[in-house]
Amino acid sequence: MSALSNFVWSVADTLRGPYAEAEYGSVVLPFTVLRRLECVMEPHREVMSDVVATYEGEQQRRTHLKIRTRSADSAGLSFWTTSDYTLTRALQDPDNLAENLIDYVGGFSANLDVFQSFDFENVLRTLDARGRLAQVTRHFEKIDLSPEAVSNADMGDLFENLIYRFAESANDGAGQFYTPRDVVRLLVDLVYAEDTEALRDRGTVRSIYDPTVGTGGMLTVADEHLHELNPDASTALYGQEINPRTYAICKADLLIKGQDPSNVRRGDTLVVDRFEDRQFDYVLSNPPFGTDWKAVESEVKNEHARGGQGRFAPGLPAVGDAAMLFLLHVASKMRPVDENGRGGKAGIVLNGSPLFNGGAGSGPSEIRGHMLENDLVEAIVALPNDMFYNTGIATYLWVLSNAKPEERKGTVQLIDASKLGTKLRKSIGSKRMEISDSSRDAIVAAFGGQQGEDAEIQVPVKTFGNRDFAYWTVTVERPLQLRFECTSEVIAAVAEHKKLSQVDGLAASLEAFGDTAYLNREEFDKALGQHLGEHGPLLKPAIRKTLLQVIGVHDDQADYCRVQSGKYKGDVEPDPALRDTENVPFGWGEHPKTHEALRETVEAYFDAEVKPHIADAWIDWDKTKTGYEIPFTRHFYEYIPPRPLEEIDADLERVVGEIMGLLREVEA
Repeated sequence: MSALSNFVWSVADTLRGPYAEAEYGSVVLPFTVLRRLECVMEPHREVMSDVVATYEGEQQRRTHLKIRTRSADSAGLSFWTTSDYTLTRALQDPDNLAENLIDYVGGFSANLDVFQSFDFENVLRTLDARGRLAQVTRHFEKIDLSPEAVSNADMGDLFENLIYRFAESANDGAGQFYTPRDVVRLLVDLVYAEDTEALRDRGTVRSIYDPTVGTGGMLTVADEHLHELNPDASTALYGQEINPRTYAICKADLLIKGQDPSNVRRGDTLVVDRFEDRQFDYVLSNPPFGTDWKAVESEVKNEHARGGQGRFAPGLPAVGDAAMLFLLHVASKMRPVDENGRGGKAGIVLNGSPLFNGGAGSGPSEIRGHMLENDLVEAIVALPNDMFYNTGIATYLWVLSNAKPEERKGTVQLIDASKLGTKLRKSIGSKRMEISDSSRDAIVAAFGGQQGEDAEIQVPVKTFGNRDFAYWTVTVERPLQLRFECTSEVIAAVAEHKKLSQVDGLAASLEAFGDTAYLNREEFDKALGQHLGEHGPLLKPAIRKTLLQVIGVHDDQADYCRVQSGKYKGDVEPDPALRDTENVPFGWGEHPKTHEALRETVEAYFDAEVKPHIADAWIDWDKTKTGYEIPFTRHFYEYIPPRPLEEIDADLERVVGEIMGLLREVEA
């Protein structure tokens, strides 16, 4: 594959000069697609011409062509061209090469609209004007991209490798287009793991969907793996893609496989779901890492506001990270559970932030709560770092299901595969590690509960209940205790205050008030009011309140300040500066892990953990929030004790000795 990719990409030598490096992909990609289509059509040209001549309607041509070109290894062609041109034939008339190729591409059936996404007619005319069209055409004419020479899987790898090179040369975030095959195969194996027996049944039909389909790599691997399990299985592949080039490649690839081309649709998945009326057996996705959703903020928030109807109803993450929006979308696309108990499965690649970002009551926490409370998360697998082409950060595979086996209901499996990476001999971008076949098998075995004690590769696995990740954030209040004393420092602070300094005569009046210390706010307020009434100035209630806040300082010996009016009149007033929060996990102290156990669990925690240290604290129940967090790394943390002091001292002495030796050499 590397040699083929290098050969295809070597056309860049022809383009160098008239084209900037960032423009190479706009030529290489559509010519690769065209040559692949040409090689696929080559054995069927006669049949194609006969069908086109015999039938006029698109649907009739598609049906008869597919039937007549079907074989044991192919579902048959569902596209054609009415043009007699090939790359070789077009080159025979060099003076009209551009027009010949435009005629060739324009003759493709209506369902093969991919060259419009490449703006290929303009590409051809530009190549012609720059004097490179014939050389590029001759280059691609020599490449054998027939299915016999290059399988569909290898072709997918080739497309993605070219996309990666193009994006890398354009400094355009290469990794967002390219999911490493080792990651895809692991994700597919995990999603299929519990269905392998059912997938072997006769007449198996499965739908597979990728909302961030790219060039279709995940769909290709999922489709081929399913047919390895059951050669007679039927699949329907679906995808949505925002990028026009990758959309075009994916659509062409699925057409070659005999899939319905209308199942690949272009558009931003977060703005509009092009398959709104459909759900699927399997959903796979690798959404771009760390991308914001500012450009689609209004559309997303509108869908969130639609009550329980929208995909994003459970919550919204921060605008700076769209990962959890894709997580919600993927979960919403799993087919509902049928009368036989079979539902949908999903796998999505995410970075670490969806596990823990956002506190109780925040959008991310609410989304995690939605996933856990509805028992949709089956497993989360930590991958090694440096697995992707454009980032070395920690990544995780989430396996979702709305129809878990009975023994898995109400639980989440955490699998730590972070130490199972195999180092590549040569890095590709940021990718320095891969998951070997043996490691992949071990991870899948651990997921399926089939990891024996004598297994050569041991994968750390821990199983938790859904509510093990739930907690309450409780607000702990302490009484407001203030001492009031008009010292010179306090009066200076009043004179410098933005609002109080605008009150004429206030600082002077406070100097006349004296520096008596008051440990009761009401007494001080009464005395101050009487003093200002006699000496001025008169203060509005809001200004007077601000004055008390500036003068008052905390004093543990002072009386409690109490609410002066309203619903809570007479209650002790809390001190905002001393306000704190406590996170109380569901089930603390062996209490039930239920929402209804809130009061008893929190009160028991408060009496044991807070009251002994702060006797006058209390809980503000109105501020209590429920949160959800999956602290993955904490559950697999391994304590490594520090080195003994003697060993550190010995190292220091050795280093100091080496330094002194070097200094003596310099002095000599």
